[in-house]
Amino acid sequence: MAVTLDEVAALAKVSPMTVSRVVNGHGKVRDTTRDRVMRAVRELGYTPNLAASALATAQDTRVALIYTNPSSAYLRELLVGALRGATRTAAQLVIDTWDTLGANAQRQAARTLAKRVAGVILPPPLCESKGVIAEFIDADVPVVAIASGRFNHDISCVRIDDFRASKEITTHLVAAGHQRIGYIKGHPNQTASVRRFEGFQAALAEAGLPLDETLVESGYFTYRSGLEAAEKLLAHPAPPTAIFASNDDMAAAVVSVAHRRHLEVPQDLSVVGFDDTSAATTVWPELTTIRQPIAAMADSAVDILLRSIRRKDRSTRMLVDHVIPHQLVKRDSVARPAR
Repeated sequence: MAVTLDEVAALAKVSPMTVSRVVNGHGKVRDTTRDRVMRAVRELGYTPNLAASALATAQDTRVALIYTNPSSAYLRELLVGALRGATRTAAQLVIDTWDTLGANAQRQAARTLAKRVAGVILPPPLCESKGVIAEFIDADVPVVAIASGRFNHDISCVRIDDFRASKEITTHLVAAGHQRIGYIKGHPNQTASVRRFEGFQAALAEAGLPLDETLVESGYFTYRSGLEAAEKLLAHPAPPTAIFASNDDMAAAVVSVAHRRHLEVPQDLSVVGFDDTSAATTVWPELTTIRQPIAAMADSAVDILLRSIRRKDRSTRMLVDHVIPHQLVKRDSVARPAR
């Protein structure tokens, strides 16, 4: 038997009208109420009747997801969430990659795209591009950023608190007894990279531990950059007892380098990552990491975008800063230091 809208309303303890507003992206609903409805939707497996969506509104609900992210695991979660949100709300989702485009070409692509869609979702690093964002704002096309490091007051965003999450996982390493902790930064063109490094530094300072700059290496959120950074850290005259890589792809690379150097993880080296993508559970041992609910963030981004598109008063822009809770996921890659 198909789950009904009334059943979702009963579980979420709201009216059927409120459920309808949430799943169709119409009207104002509090973020806490929307989250409660979406939990009920997922728990019950509710699917709205797409045939009931008016074809006349199809053009008004065509939204685009543009990406240039090098991580396949991250991209997979992103697409799953965006497709789920589009299916649930009867929006048309346009997906494109601008991997090969330079800054000027991206701005031209944004100008062209703005004529064909009613709204745009931008994950990192595009959500950090002032030029691209300016093109959409000038064309009066609503934009929602996913996983931006902070709210920039120009566009809506769905994010976690990267600073707090990074500080929490670093504190977890300190609590396990680690004092020499290596760190691999993320891509320098992303605000989230900066916030994660700031959280790492704050946790060390709170624990009374100095920041050893020789134990900090640059990365680019790619597996290969993680390999290169890990080789440098583990070749150090006094190598770290733990390494915090600021995404799972780079953390998986650290585990690979450790194995190649005949180091046991976590007995000889503890390793933690960030994001909780599939990369965190396809290595051995599985990674302790921060769960950033990327799919849920993309799903929420579709909701926010449609609310902005479909609202009656378009005289002012609707800006939303939706911060989703993160979670420290403890697995088998952390132990007390052997020395």
